[in-house]
Amino acid sequence: MNERDPLLSISPLDGRYAAQSAPLADYFSEYALIRARVRVEVGWFAALIDHGLVKQCPRLPEAERTALDAIWQNFSLDDAHRVKAIEATTNHDVKACEYFLRECFAQREALASLLPATESLHFAATSEDINNLAYGILLRTSLDAKFLPLMEDLASRIAGFAEAHAALAMLARTHGQAASPTTLGKEFAVFASRLRAAIDEIKATPIPGKCNGAVGNFNAHLIAFPDADWQALSASFVEHLGLTPQALTTQIEPHDHLARLCHAFVRFHSVLLDFNRDVWSYIALGYLKQRRIDSETGSSTMPHKVNPIDFENSEGNLGVANAILSHLAEKLPVSRWQRDLSDSTAMRNIGVAFGHSWLAMRSTMRGLGKIEANEARIREDLSEAWEVLAEAAQTLLRREGVKDGYERIKALTRGETLTEASWRTLVNSLGLPEDAESELAALTPWTYIGMARELAKSS
Repeated sequence: MNERDPLLSISPLDGRYAAQSAPLADYFSEYALIRARVRVEVGWFAALIDHGLVKQCPRLPEAERTALDAIWQNFSLDDAHRVKAIEATTNHDVKACEYFLRECFAQREALASLLPATESLHFAATSEDINNLAYGILLRTSLDAKFLPLMEDLASRIAGFAEAHAALAMLARTHGQAASPTTLGKEFAVFASRLRAAIDEIKATPIPGKCNGAVGNFNAHLIAFPDADWQALSASFVEHLGLTPQALTTQIEPHDHLARLCHAFVRFHSVLLDFNRDVWSYIALGYLKQRRIDSETGSSTMPHKVNPIDFENSEGNLGVANAILSHLAEKLPVSRWQRDLSDSTAMRNIGVAFGHSWLAMRSTMRGLGKIEANEARIREDLSEAWEVLAEAAQTLLRREGVKDGYERIKALTRGETLTEASWRTLVNSLGLPEDAESELAALTPWTYIGMARELAKSS
């Protein structure tokens, strides 16, 4: 990989955010893609031998199998540079991997016995057989090792905050106006639940792969070995790589499930974006306080400021990620006839989309680590909005069968701000039966929270 100064990078993922995005290099860099291609080529070669389809090598001894696997398991930056050097001549990335493997057979003593079988490297395969499986491996492993653990950690962190503040009554705001009370914890719990539903959708999305030749019909395979069960061999090989076999394809795997995965990430991101904006707004209201970090500067001119930059950073990166993912979801499933190359260049940007997703989630995690509830401010706001009990009043009037109960309360409260004293005057004026009046009089904005406490703990 290039050791160039990050300040010269065009993409912020490799420049400003290089340290944060570094954990993704094993999954979305050019090096990672080349390594995955080599893994697929090696695996396909071994599978052919195991099924008796390489005449020059009827069996693969354990020592040679280990040496073969070591090519991709120990694949180094120098190896990747060698592949790129070969590609400079071939002008073909996958063919360069094949020639690199030929060199390995010729140069490594442990593989010398496989030299007679060199022509079975990349046997009956089209480049897209290698590429789609390589990308599938990178997606599968990055989801399992990086993204799903971070997503689940994020949802759990939000759920933990929800449980800790399950009973903290808070003024709700529908249409930006004072509404029936909720609790801070319950509002966080809504997001934890939504994020977990999106995570489940991502987990349920298969990562498919195909290995069936130039137009998906096993043409070359059958002409060479007409009696082999190529469909079974292909399916077994794809499954061995941790992917779901795709039987019916053109030259390319149709990418429908990849589009589904992109859309599933977009939905997760949309929920997280919604969460970021709500938290930002609660900080603006003073309901949430941010922990001050003395070494940081909030504003170049206003020294007092502690800005919600983590949630804003996350919001911006989510937008970039969703824009790219949405394009990929629309573009990748569309290919002219059996193959065009437009998906290839688009696919190279999948790491960019996931990179911005990674930055966004980590930013939200950092932000969550800095916030705490400002109970005094939350209580102050609620204490100045006794009119939010109007819903309770009209509901009890309806229960008691009072004619036009809703309309009476509307006339007394719409657009008005009530204090505790004016609320109690209102209650006494309604002429309710004594037990109903006592129920209403006992209510406060802090106790009128329905099942919010229990709901907050269910996330």
